Amino acid sequence: MTQAHPELRAGELRLALRPDLGGSIAGLWCGGLPVLRSTEPAALEGPRQSASYPLVPYSNRLGYRRFRWLHRDHTTQPNFDDSPHSVHGVGWLRAWEVESCSAAEAVLRLDHAGDAHWPFAFEARQSFALDEEGLHLTMSVRNDAPHPAPVGLGWHPYFPKRSRSRLHIELSERWESDPGTQLPTRRVRQPGIDADVAHLDFDHCFEGWPGSARVRDEKLKIGISSSLPYLVVYTPPQKDYFCVEPVSHVSNAIHMAEPAQHGLRTLATGETFEAWMRLDVARV
Repeated sequence: MTQAHPELRAGELRLALRPDLGGSIAGLWCGGLPVLRSTEPAALEGPRQSASYPLVPYSNRLGYRRFRWLHRDHTTQPNFDDSPHSVHGVGWLRAWEVESCSAAEAVLRLDHAGDAHWPFAFEARQSFALDEEGLHLTMSVRNDAPHPAPVGLGWHPYFPKRSRSRLHIELSERWESDPGTQLPTRRVRQPGIDADVAHLDFDHCFEGWPGSARVRDEKLKIGISSSLPYLVVYTPPQKDYFCVEPVSHVSNAIHMAEPAQHGLRTLATGETFEAWMRLDVARV
């Protein structure tokens, strides 16, 4: 184990981290079997090829790379292919420091001073705790700006799509998106998801999630649970992975009439927002 590529182990589970690549998880394995889409840490080329990366200080798209906050206009920078929006915050594009690391636990820290990509200073921490039954993640964000700041967070795990991958999630509503802008426009009823992933084609934020979901295939059973109230589900038919992303707010909430009603937090100077996610892993 090195500080550059920390690895945690517990029972059959092994977790490899790449703090320098957006504080990302390079891989999570049960024996030699990938639980998440996994790459040996030395071979990982970037966070978008990782097993999971943090979403901080916002999730998903921030429309047209501009927003108004406390009567001031702000801009952000391009960070995602040719998208007209900024996507997933700044944490996934920055190097994190290893604050502590032991055989089964690690803590990473990111100090953001405020810049053209995100104007508000913050400190973020991720903790990883591996046990024989799964992985427990926590993330916290402290507002270090001299005035109240908008804050959101979440996780972006990638699951391998196997021949019998099936997803079960209880939900009540889905945010439909404009096909041209890919920004959410309205809520519609969504009775839940209980289907083979191969038959799904989602790239949506969902509401009415009670905080737990299940993935099952021919090799593993994975339970996903979180303290966060929203879920982004991405199931691209042409890819060999899918994503189930616990998040704190609706995509592009900062542009909605009532951002707080759609999950966006306002943190006073020195205030901290913390959340957790857990993956429970068992062989079939």
